[in-house]
Amino acid sequence: MNLREIQNIFKRSLKNLYDKDETATIIRTVLMEALNYSTADLILKDQEVVSFETEEQLLKILERLKQAEPVQYVLGYAWFCGLRFKVNKYVLIPRPETEELVDWIVKQNKIQSPHILDIGTGSGCIAIALAKQIPEATVVAKDISKDALNTATQNALINNVDVKFLEADILNQHSNEIKYDVIVSNPPYVLQSESEAMSRHVLEHEPATALFVPDEDALIFYKAIVKYAGIHLKPGGKLFFEINPFKAEEITALLKSSNFIELSIKKDLQGRDRMVMGTK
Repeated sequence: MNLREIQNIFKRSLKNLYDKDETATIIRTVLMEALNYSTADLILKDQEVVSFETEEQLLKILERLKQAEPVQYVLGYAWFCGLRFKVNKYVLIPRPETEELVDWIVKQNKIQSPHILDIGTGSGCIAIALAKQIPEATVVAKDISKDALNTATQNALINNVDVKFLEADILNQHSNEIKYDVIVSNPPYVLQSESEAMSRHVLEHEPATALFVPDEDALIFYKAIVKYAGIHLKPGGKLFFEINPFKAEEITALLKSSNFIELSIKKDLQGRDRMVMGTK
């Protein structure tokens, strides 16, 4: 088969799972990876016949994609803040909204060598991106999942940064560690009731424990982290959250009641309330 025929097979197979633009993006990503082609190559060489081995490889990838497995898991990596991250079933796929959170933290930082803590690090994307962009920082990252921490540790090595990873459950923290200048978290915040509107590739493949919270206790992780930050954040230190847009007012009220000041809500590129910052 030539390249155009393979692309047509992918389009027909995936049209019921993704919209036209997302299908095109997935096909382009897969072909560029498998063939080591540029975007221009995919256009200029669409009549080129691929080798039997490559054809088999692409069809195996397609079978996984047809099961609604995210392309990042199929290929084994995702891009975040210009860095390549290993991803698998143990960690969430990094989102563009979280890149905006990292950018906000970097722009707000006024300390030469800040001590930064990332709670619920998953793939390590926030901690590693911050370590890369603020190279003089001391960065610590925590997660309850050993498998996630193993993945994050590999990602720190891949991206050549020094991050200290710790296994910890923020809901049961009883430590007397150092105090931090910045604490950041992108905790589980999707309501269980919201799962009905979510796509298969998220529901069936990404780790539910990193996504969902019960409707009746939607702020469970925010409450625990705010309490923790009240002890382990330096005076004048900043706490950053990624949030459920529908909970922005509740989270800012929580911060205010816990004596945080200079509260700020930041919208993502889609215009949704997505990030919150408070100062101790």
